[in-house]
Amino acid sequence: MFRIGLVDIDVSHPGAFAVRMAEAGLPMRYTHLVNRGFRGEDEVAGFAKTNGVTVLSSIEEMAEVTDVGFIQSCNWEKHLKAAMPYIERGKPVFLDKPLVGSVADVRRVRELSEAGAVIYGSSSARYAPELGEFLARPVEERGEVLHVFVSAGVDEFNYGIHAAEILGRLAGAPALSCRYAGRSETRDGRYAETFFATFQNGVSGTYTLCTGQWQPFEVSILTTKTSESFRIDSSRIYTALLVNLAAALEGKENELATVGEITDNVLMMLAGKVSRERGGETVRLADLPAEAAFDGDLFERGYAATAPKIYL
Repeated sequence: MFRIGLVDIDVSHPGAFAVRMAEAGLPMRYTHLVNRGFRGEDEVAGFAKTNGVTVLSSIEEMAEVTDVGFIQSCNWEKHLKAAMPYIERGKPVFLDKPLVGSVADVRRVRELSEAGAVIYGSSSARYAPELGEFLARPVEERGEVLHVFVSAGVDEFNYGIHAAEILGRLAGAPALSCRYAGRSETRDGRYAETFFATFQNGVSGTYTLCTGQWQPFEVSILTTKTSESFRIDSSRIYTALLVNLAAALEGKENELATVGEITDNVLMMLAGKVSRERGGETVRLADLPAEAAFDGDLFERGYAATAPKIYL
């Protein structure tokens, strides 16, 4: 049984993951917790009691007594610092979505991975069974992918990364550029924004994000033979991710994305953000300014201000 050291319980994932791991009989469990996030002592105590974990004050201490780290802060700017005690000890670490949120952190996490650090992460939606079922079909039957459309809701990056990673997996190649395509808005101020991306294999894709409310993941795929549309069953995606994580920890075959693939989707979204700031100019990932970033500190403040207590 792999002992998981958990950093932060900001989001609902730790509670949901604990349930899915047990239900699926996976060989990993949360055993220790260090909380550096906004959740109070009452919720830390509640999570610890419900899941039978030991609360520690130091990530370094936790990295000594656990096998893998799960970094689950809502603030992606904290992820790499929290992961380093595990990386320095040669232990694997999972960074919850979004993995990182800036050009600088993309470069750093890629350097760490290339130096041998075992870093897992990404959106659980990337592993939706519907995507795997489509890609498993022979190309002769389904055709080659030409264009992919994905829609999602809630916010631009923290939740929007799901749409980007779905698109990235189906495109099957690194992104080349991204362009802000426009915005639609209702009279009461609700809006959706659309981004157009191109990929190195000639595939193109659009992702549309409806900010301010949850939306299901809708996917449409245009191929050289047909077109297909489906809605992802969100109830299955956590288990799909965790099954792959467990397989990776056991050294078994798995479908986990590489750090390069995950961070490529981050860069694609950063290019879309820069494009919007430049009035819709096409921005190549290779030309992204070094300072391009999504503000994790700002997101954490807003998230914490409205987050209900979920771990009492």
